[in-house]
Amino acid sequence: MECENMSLKSFPASFCAFNGGKMSVPGSYQAAAGPSSVPTAPPSYEETVAVNSYYPTPPAPTPGPNTGLMTGPDGKGMNPPAYYTQPVPVPNANAIAVQTVYVQQPVSFYDRPVQMCCPSCNKMIVTQLSYNAGALTWLSCGSLCLLGCIAGCCFIPFCVDALQDVDHHCPNCKALLGTYKRL
Repeated sequence: MECENMSLKSFPASFCAFNGGKMSVPGSYQAAAGPSSVPTAPPSYEETVAVNSYYPTPPAPTPGPNTGLMTGPDGKGMNPPAYYTQPVPVPNANAIAVQTVYVQQPVSFYDRPVQMCCPSCNKMIVTQLSYNAGALTWLSCGSLCLLGCIAGCCFIPFCVDALQDVDHHCPNCKALLGTYKRL
């Protein structure tokens, strides 16, 4: 393409005169043959500041599938270093389930409700009380009979809660948690 055919806006006339009327590819600056007053391309920023002058830049990765082979310093192919990973556990059909068991301090049961954690439903509860005839109830009944209370007064200990044994139950699951025996 000749400079005469191009408009003056695209390239200055000095460029066409310097190249002898022929147009070259923009960006490829070459030194002129022979003595010339036209300066060559200025040095790049990295050349001026000397950035990376001691550290060469690694080559850019090439696009495409990674085959796993790397090139060594002599240009021959070599395998990448081996990486060790933790093996994945394989599920076992005969696996044993582990259950965590919390051991609770022993609870002392008396004739009053007790606040505790129920071992069967694992909730914090206050126990419910129920009274049953125990050894002290029957001994009191027998001693009243010996004293002459035969007309039915000997059965009074079966109505007095203070003479009976106490069972502690969970209000949620109704499980028997413990018994307080008077004798």
